[in-house]
Amino acid sequence: MKRRRIVVQVVIITVMLLAAIAPASSGELQQKLVKESAVDQITRRGTIRVGMDVFVPWAMKDKKGKLIGFEIDIARQLAEDMGVKVEFVPTKWSGIIPALLAGKFDVIIGGMGITPQRNMKINFTNPYYYSSQGILANKEKSKGFTLADFNSPDVALAARLGSNAALAARKNFPKAKLRLFDDEPAAVQEVRNGRVHAMVASQPLPAHMAADNPDLLVSYNEKLMKEPIAFGVRKGDFDTINFFNNWIEIMKSKGWIQERYTYWFLGRDWRDQIL
Repeated sequence: MKRRRIVVQVVIITVMLLAAIAPASSGELQQKLVKESAVDQITRRGTIRVGMDVFVPWAMKDKKGKLIGFEIDIARQLAEDMGVKVEFVPTKWSGIIPALLAGKFDVIIGGMGITPQRNMKINFTNPYYYSSQGILANKEKSKGFTLADFNSPDVALAARLGSNAALAARKNFPKAKLRLFDDEPAAVQEVRNGRVHAMVASQPLPAHMAADNPDLLVSYNEKLMKEPIAFGVRKGDFDTINFFNNWIEIMKSKGWIQERYTYWFLGRDWRDQIL
């Protein structure tokens, strides 16, 4: 009986000790998670590092070599609202997710569409706009073509490596030969030179390129794929996701993102900055 009473007392004391330790451990864990979050590191560093690739009109260089574009505006406004500087880290699209995971920058802001495959590797914020894929074709090589005619073994298509454009090309034109390039300018040049029949790319690139080169290029109006565009961050960083999501909702509610989208995607006033 006495032995049982001792055992019970030991159990009670152990439970009380664990109860006292748990809140402290929980608090320490919370503080550790906060310190490891990208948003906290950005604040302490005073700079947000943004991974992006160069393609029109998301991110491009003007005549003086300065980065301009829709995603550049997004990143700069985000940095301003955070009270920090912005550092752009140009990265080839095919390696942009591995670079994020390696810690070379804090966030991807570069017209990245959400896909299940990408989401297995990184986390995404809420979408801040939607994009669609289109066709830019060599006018002579595609003469008389309907969209269905591009789905042929005799047709060669181009797309950017690792992009949703490449996925859209494979899905919509599985019979065509697909050539992949590190960047969109290289793919556009293949279309211009007639080495491929066409390229698949996010709008408005096909529409804009065709409008600038009406004798050489043609754009098809059909939308091959609608995709939600979001920021990409490393997994497990819930504080950063929460901050970015709230910032996106605030900017959307103010109409600022739509205003920037209209300027860069629907307008052409910016063309003289790069030509």
